[in-house]
Amino acid sequence: MTSKMKASKKKALEKRGWVIGDAKGFLGLSAEEEAYIELRLKLAEGLKARRKRFGLTQTALAESLKSSQSRVAKMESGDPTVTLDLLVKSLLALGTSSRELASIIAGR
Repeated sequence: MTSKMKASKKKALEKRGWVIGDAKGFLGLSAEEEAYIELRLKLAEGLKARRKRFGLTQTALAESLKSSQSRVAKMESGDPTVTLDLLVKSLLALGTSSRELASIIAGR
C-alpha cells in the first residue's frame, strides 16, 4: 500500500514529531495479509466503478444479485464480512470478462 501524501505535508508533520507510516506497519501485517487486503480493495473498487459505468444504483445491482443495497454497500467498501467469492461473482454478474477481472486485480 503506497502512501499518497505530498512530500511537503509529510515533512511538516515529521518536523512536528509525527511518525508517518502505513497500515502494514501500524497493524503489523505480513506481506501476505497486505496483499490480501489490497486484492479485496481492488475488487471492491472495481465493482463500484463497473456499477457506476453501467449507471446502476446499489439497489438495482442488489436486486440483480438477489441481495440487499446494504450488502452491495459493504461489498463496495471492502468490508471484511464480504467474501472474495461474492466480490468476484458480483463482478461476473455485471458481465466482467476474465481479462477485465485480471485488469482490476492488476490495478490497471
